[in-house]
Amino acid sequence: MSDEMIEAGVVVEPGVFAVQSRPKPTDVPEGWVLIDILAVGLCGTDYHILEGKHPYLNYPRVIGHELSARVVADGNGFKAGDLVVVNPYLACGTCRACQRAKPNCCYNIEVLGVHRDGGLTPQIAVPKQNLYPADGLEPIEAAMVEFLAIGAHAVNRPEVGQGDRVLVTGVGPIGIGAALFARLRGAEVSLLDLSPERLKMAADKFGFTSGFDSVDAAIAATDGEGFDTVFDATGHPAAIHAGFAAIAHGGTYVLVSVVKDDITFSDPEFHKREMRLIGSRNALKADFDWVMSAFRDGLISSEALCSSLLSLDELSERFSDLAADRADLIKVIVKVQD
Repeated sequence: MSDEMIEAGVVVEPGVFAVQSRPKPTDVPEGWVLIDILAVGLCGTDYHILEGKHPYLNYPRVIGHELSARVVADGNGFKAGDLVVVNPYLACGTCRACQRAKPNCCYNIEVLGVHRDGGLTPQIAVPKQNLYPADGLEPIEAAMVEFLAIGAHAVNRPEVGQGDRVLVTGVGPIGIGAALFARLRGAEVSLLDLSPERLKMAADKFGFTSGFDSVDAAIAATDGEGFDTVFDATGHPAAIHAGFAAIAHGGTYVLVSVVKDDITFSDPEFHKREMRLIGSRNALKADFDWVMSAFRDGLISSEALCSSLLSLDELSERFSDLAADRADLIKVIVKVQD
């Protein structure tokens, strides 16, 4: 670290966010790359950290894990000025999961902005393998890649295909991501949410006109047969339990959201349907690549996804209000520097 100071967005303790001065990083470990952060997307995790609801976090914490950046200097396979997307999941590389090419569920995973300080600051260093070239993208698009990659990964888990009947429950950012990429795979996508406003937003912004406010209504629309794949992105145990009934015979239930509670289900119903139950965690490089390709091909609109573009100082003023009322938000982007 140097004597030069830079600003950072810090959740000091639950309910308290501040812009603080931190030493500018100078000592970069071998194999790590110094990057200038351009834009940061705010995630549900960041709101939970502010609210004191995150179980794996020590305060104070520099938040921010949805990051776009430019490389500071030549080296490690990059050129100065290269636009990159940051994969915020720092894997150990040696555990069983990592050895099996599943670093997204590494035993010893550390997530930027959660287990260690994140990127809501002008400059950080990250391992070279966690940087993906973002040629052809705008910095705002690049800052959206990580959250969309979570939805893309969820879609890749059950191998959704052409003509599949898909239901996504929970029309938040992750649910929208899963819906968008399921549709890109050729699936017939329906949405379920208790909020008529969010269903209308999804129809108006993204063209998802098949929306329901209850599991029963969704099942009825399939003549009682159910859906080939259901993605849960609600984060609510009751909604997860209810979703089992929506799975068609031979279908798959993908749990994208995670809850602290135990999840139970009827074993006879599970076996009768030869159902698959799949967890989906974080994302892999292939998922990041798919999202970036979709942006380059004009298949995803960052304009539709971006609810608000703020400076760090503006976030300091509005963060608590944003956390208190997220009903109309998809993605808030904090512009750190040009």
